Amino acid sequence: MKVTTDACIQGSWTPIKADVNRVLDIGTGTGLLSLMLAQRSGRIIIDAIELDNYAAGEARENVSRSPWADRITVFGGDVRSYLLPHKYDLIISNPPFFNDSLLGPHANENIAHHTLSLSYSELLRVMLMHLEEGGYFSIMLPAAEYDQWLKMANARQVFETNRLSVKHKRHAVAKRVVGLFCKKEISIVKNDELIIMDDGNRYSQDFTDLLSPFYLNL
Repeated sequence: MKVTTDACIQGSWTPIKADVNRVLDIGTGTGLLSLMLAQRSGRIIIDAIELDNYAAGEARENVSRSPWADRITVFGGDVRSYLLPHKYDLIISNPPFFNDSLLGPHANENIAHHTLSLSYSELLRVMLMHLEEGGYFSIMLPAAEYDQWLKMANARQVFETNRLSVKHKRHAVAKRVVGLFCKKEISIVKNDELIIMDDGNRYSQDFTDLLSPFYLNL
């Protein structure tokens, strides 16, 4: 699976609060989000789980070659039934995006991109099952799917605290949204916006500032 700009934005923007010690990465793919979070904080311990065996093997290899191998453990299995060892202060997931969409010819890519093996309702249930009482989770979705997720979360008494709307250009509509959620309702949701390209068709300063710790050339 390719590294995507979407995942890089989520991994660099998601806050790591001072009281976060244990992190769970659901659907880690090749381990990108776990590696980014480990780079950003030297104290957190990360468990990452991936259903696809081949991707889980790639994640283990990537972790083993990184400077943070002692703080990231990759599990291969189905998060719905896997007996994870802890509850977590932060859960992060960049889940399959598409509901009721046409499938491609490759089964592993369909699992990664479509909600075939883990529906949004199942993902929310699993997150709540493994979340510490005062913890929070980060999720990235297309804007339309995010609206569905928000309604479902609110119905389960799970509340949005922060939102990042991602636009390709200033006057474009937001195509992706990263949201933070917890079990405690707050009065004001903090809304941020990230524009990837400036009017001169170059990476914007905000995008460069956010991603430069992770890119060799930007």
